[in-house]
Amino acid sequence: MIDELHRRGLIAQSTDEEALRAHLAEGPVTYYCGFDPTAASLHVGHLIQFMVLRALQRAGHQPIVLVGGATGLIGDPRPSSERQLNDPAQVATWVDGIRRRVAPFLDLPAAEEGLREPIYVDNLDWTSPLSAIDFLRDLGKHFRVNRMLAKEAVSARLNSDAGISYTEFSYQILQANDFRELFRRHSCTLQSGGSDQWGNITAGTDLVRRTEGASAHALATPLITTADGKKIGKTEGATIWLDPEHTSPYAFFQYWLNIDDVDARAWLPLFSERPAEEVAALIAESEERPASRAPQRALAEELTRLVHGPAELAQAEAAGRALFGRAELTELDPQTLTAALTEAGAVEVEDPALSVAALLQRAGLASSLTDARRTVKEGGAYVNNVRVTDADAAPAPGGWLTGGWLVLRKGKRLVAGVHCPGAGPAV
Repeated sequence: MIDELHRRGLIAQSTDEEALRAHLAEGPVTYYCGFDPTAASLHVGHLIQFMVLRALQRAGHQPIVLVGGATGLIGDPRPSSERQLNDPAQVATWVDGIRRRVAPFLDLPAAEEGLREPIYVDNLDWTSPLSAIDFLRDLGKHFRVNRMLAKEAVSARLNSDAGISYTEFSYQILQANDFRELFRRHSCTLQSGGSDQWGNITAGTDLVRRTEGASAHALATPLITTADGKKIGKTEGATIWLDPEHTSPYAFFQYWLNIDDVDARAWLPLFSERPAEEVAALIAESEERPASRAPQRALAEELTRLVHGPAELAQAEAAGRALFGRAELTELDPQTLTAALTEAGAVEVEDPALSVAALLQRAGLASSLTDARRTVKEGGAYVNNVRVTDADAAPAPGGWLTGGWLVLRKGKRLVAGVHCPGAGPAV
């Protein structure tokens, strides 16, 4: 198991590796990973944690997924500034939403019966009953302030004008207590998480040792950034979320399809569960023929299927084909069509009788009416994948797609949407 995680690049650091290998070899191990509800959805940066959770689960071990209803109310210290405290009711809503969204990642298909179903927990269940006295006497006495001050984010804040509040400073104690509680309740002996959480994670292993007299283990995944140093999942300032209400399956699919070649080769072993030889072949193909974008397509297909399911993957693939004239637009459901055109770039109009030239200009596919007419004359303008021959004619009333959409295309690659409420069949 450890060799496999190393092969995929999923281990940045761990507690004593020899001891961890021996522990995993002893038999089924209960392990956990925690997610704080600091937003309505997790994002693609969290996927690497599920890769570890899934790999260990398929090796026969027992996963626990913790959603931090308590730690989400506090917030892990950031190096730059104090986190805004979110409303408890809002955090509770996020906990429920995240819990629902992560369940499919660890649900076991019929072919894998016999593996262990995940246990889902909320750390508010054991943190909320703690009194201030209990917190200080039973937990606080096991932590040394000098070690807590050494944490990178805490140190950065101490040396800044912002400083750090006791609220955020105490976060490490709460997370460490999660490990102790899961050890007591479920015999949990392994925690995984991001390498930026290493101080918090090892505080938990230390607390288990001090209070329970038992050994606990930890491993951390690497922090994933793009070749130019940006955080994974950030595109033009937007975050790629796992919840379809925040990032559509089409946009999610397109994100992976359009990542840089260098990133695709580096990320494929991390995020793909394909056999090692297949991953190596895809990387080799990309190096020999970059235009094939083989790793990008493999990631787009595999991760869209994992996060959104096979039906949404099929729709996302169909949308890409349909927008560029390789499939029928009528194959798309209204939600996918709307998402695809919104992602491609869409403009709202009120008059369905505008000419094609005016629509091309409004949609940004032509710099002027003259440019639009020239495009039509040269045979490079399409409405709903049909070549247009009259630039001054308006689309036929029956030509608008469900929901009031038109797909405009200039040449082979430039696509935009036009939306006119009430112009087409109702959704």
